[in-house]
Amino acid sequence: MRFNIAYPPNGTNKKFEINDMSVLNSLFGLRIASEIDGDTLGGAFAGYVFKITGGNDKQGFTMKQGVLTNTRVRLLLAKGHSCYRPRRKGERKRKSVRGCEVGPDIQVLALVVVKKGDKEIPGLTDTSIPNRLGPKRASRIRRLFGLDSDDDPRGYTVTRKIERNGKTRWKGPKIQRLVTQQRRRRKAKWLKIKKARIHRKKEALVAYKSKKAKKKAKGE
Repeated sequence: MRFNIAYPPNGTNKKFEINDMSVLNSLFGLRIASEIDGDTLGGAFAGYVFKITGGNDKQGFTMKQGVLTNTRVRLLLAKGHSCYRPRRKGERKRKSVRGCEVGPDIQVLALVVVKKGDKEIPGLTDTSIPNRLGPKRASRIRRLFGLDSDDDPRGYTVTRKIERNGKTRWKGPKIQRLVTQQRRRRKAKWLKIKKARIHRKKEALVAYKSKKAKKKAKGE
């Protein structure tokens, strides 16, 4: 059985293969979100604690949380369900999925490190991969760099260097939900136009009612 172990603090992922049935037998019956003691997998993982996040069987069918079996079942899935992405609005589809329990048919098991042990795992915990992209929402940029509401987050975006065709340029995200003076002026303008439109409609309604009342009075 192959184990894909992820270490989110460093952004790393590494594959291990264990074929010892005495180790695998201790995993059978566990479910997604169950925690595994690192000593169960071997001495190299002593002190670690892993959590099961998913897996695939030998034919590639994905484990689905909430299906309490270690066999394959066919479920009618819709929007919002895991293991399914609708292509059209209101679409439902019956698909084969694997239950959330670990069984002998599981080929790949995905784990995430919950607690780090004393020893480093080569290629997993001793390596750090920096984030390629940073936050693009203004509030999240302020939270990441500890900025106040008066500070301008435009100078704190995570940019990356691009060299192409002998030219060098820096690329960064377009900040979302950024409130600038231009944005305030445009919003005030739209609000002024909206209020004028409402006032004009009210005046037209009053004029229409008075005209209708005069016409009714003449008819009588």
